[in-house]
Amino acid sequence: MKQVLVLGAHGKIAQLVTKNLLAHDIQQKLFLRNSARLQIEDPAKEWLIEGNATSLFDLQQAMTGSEIVYANLAGEIVEEARNVVAAMKTKGVKRLIWISTLGIYDEVPGNYGKWNHEQLDGGYLETYAEAASVIEDSGLDYTIIRPAWLDDQTEVAYELTYKGQAFKGTEVSRASIADLVTKIILDPELYLGESLGVNKPNTDGDKPAWYN
Repeated sequence: MKQVLVLGAHGKIAQLVTKNLLAHDIQQKLFLRNSARLQIEDPAKEWLIEGNATSLFDLQQAMTGSEIVYANLAGEIVEEARNVVAAMKTKGVKRLIWISTLGIYDEVPGNYGKWNHEQLDGGYLETYAEAASVIEDSGLDYTIIRPAWLDDQTEVAYELTYKGQAFKGTEVSRASIADLVTKIILDPELYLGESLGVNKPNTDGDKPAWYN
């Protein structure tokens, strides 16, 4: 049975991915700072690991036996990226799915790009760009995912852009990102070495339609 380590398992997207994977023959290690925040649905397929992604020791312990790491992290993102890479190399784990953000390559065009920069001011984009660079230079089999602005709609509707292409659209559902992550976990050969922009089609504009 394939074993996946989910880092930041309490995140909204991560919880959707966890539910998706329960329909498949996959074991999930759900890694988070406070394990009391999650409840297990299927003890045969998932178990909780309490730890911090700023701790290399915690990550190394959690990675034993894992084949894929899906990282849905926030906070000290550069330190976390370095620790994830180091722990994976120590444990011989190669496949990584890393959630980042749009704008790290200055790839968002027009007024939306300006708005996005203003909203994510204060070093946010710079730190996420540095973390992505750590992943890209790691030698691991990575996929970086750069979502548009997220909403909680249940629809799954998305299109992809690649590093070096202009970002499309302004918004996307968390369910769509979870669908993409799930597909990669089920078929780890998908999007190897790619950094993917993800948006809902036909949502071009100066900012997400739902944003006031």
